[in-house]
Amino acid sequence: MMLSAFFPFYQFLWTVYFLIMFLVGFWCIFMFFGYVIPIWLTAGLAEYFGKTKAFDPEEVRRKTLPEQGAEVIYSNPQGSGPFLHSHDNHGHH
Repeated sequence: MMLSAFFPFYQFLWTVYFLIMFLVGFWCIFMFFGYVIPIWLTAGLAEYFGKTKAFDPEEVRRKTLPEQGAEVIYSNPQGSGPFLHSHDNHGHH
């Protein structure tokens, strides 16, 4: 069977692909000129000229459980459990 027998279906697939890529391309253009560039011209320039407060990495750091106010009851284990490695007990490992 010749490949040209499938021509209408291939033409349909390429048309659908072209339309989808056309819409995606315009979406990218509109987002760049309507969203990214305005952010650069407002928040970006404000940060560049020092109009915003300085970045503090502690604000975005993941806080440990005690810093969050939780009581960690297993942070100081007592007794002779299987995973405590002292020389006077017979724990495993």
